[in-house]
Amino acid sequence: MQAVSKRLGHQFSKPSPAIFSHQSIYPLSDQCYSADRPRYTSTLTTKGVGHLVRKGTGGRSSVSGIVAAVFGATGFLGRYLVQQLAKMGSQVLVPFRGSEDSQRHLKLMGDLGQIVPMKYNPRDENSIKAVMAKANVVINLIGREYETRNYSFEEVNHYMAEQLAMISKEHGGIMRFIQLSCLGASSSSPSKMLRSKAAAEEAVLRELPEATIMKPAVMIGTEDRILNPWAHFAKKYGFLPLVGDGSTKIQPVYVVDVASAIVAALKDDGTSMGKVYELGGPEIFTMHQLAELMYDMIREWPRYVKIPLPIAKAIAMPREILLKKVPFPMPTPTIFNLDFIEAFSTDTVMSKDALTFDGLGIVPHKLKGYPVEFLIQYRKGGPQYGSTVSERVSPESWP
Repeated sequence: MQAVSKRLGHQFSKPSPAIFSHQSIYPLSDQCYSADRPRYTSTLTTKGVGHLVRKGTGGRSSVSGIVAAVFGATGFLGRYLVQQLAKMGSQVLVPFRGSEDSQRHLKLMGDLGQIVPMKYNPRDENSIKAVMAKANVVINLIGREYETRNYSFEEVNHYMAEQLAMISKEHGGIMRFIQLSCLGASSSSPSKMLRSKAAAEEAVLRELPEATIMKPAVMIGTEDRILNPWAHFAKKYGFLPLVGDGSTKIQPVYVVDVASAIVAALKDDGTSMGKVYELGGPEIFTMHQLAELMYDMIREWPRYVKIPLPIAKAIAMPREILLKKVPFPMPTPTIFNLDFIEAFSTDTVMSKDALTFDGLGIVPHKLKGYPVEFLIQYRKGGPQYGSTVSERVSPESWP
């Protein structure tokens, strides 16, 4: 833990009064973890949470027995996962580090007292322990697809995951640990984000061999970070830049299916423990085909500008160079995100022998239809405006 603390680059802050209430569970100490302190063995039960006592009919007013600490719950996937956990009567602890408003939309997803927001500092071990104090399940959704002045890929995607696994190991009452990674995560990837995600997988499994790793492909949904930026750009500028020739293959997945997979793994009899799942959709798209689907939904004529990979990297490079050299935050990258360009410069699809949705009893949705209906908000004249490519009408046919 000392190594993790040093890599985070910050000393632990002074515990708040709320943290002292958990001293009976976690004796607080200013000492960091070192070689002379005892190593904890994994305490994750081999049967998962199947033996927990449940009360009620199974709705959100029931008691499932699960108390889940969902780190990263205020993000894209988090809102769908919290909703599904609350729907089955679980209590959900929502650690957040931003403003008090960052988590208020989640409180409506559960019954009174079911969603518990808890302010914490990811660089403060004691505040993490305070969140985990009453939990029996830990789900780590923390992750970034771009770096900021304060948080690097290594810190957010790797070291924080390693720290959560270490604290879960010494907790003594954590029955399941689920780590969210990314499809394509590899130590040899050209993407810094995917390399850091691969390092996180290794660190988590090293500390908790019974942990479950979920590796979703790029997720599609109302708040996604691929179709939304594309549609916004196409609507604003009248064209869409395609990096390369648009032939890179991806296997996008509906975000609700990923949340369902996590809940399914949580509810099983322990068969998913210690396993790695690759969660891709039922269809493989090229980037060009996915863009065509986007244009079809927003009812605009497809217009593309193909940008060679070296030029796209050159456009995205200034932000990376100036990120830590200027005294003010740099704009959030969207289409020209250097790491995004690196990540999707090669095909990202599921392996042939990988564990998938099938092993969790889930049939993933196809994208065309409901999963991309949120794009109708980008139609210029409203939901009923325009025509799709398949509905072209010649002027001669007008009345």
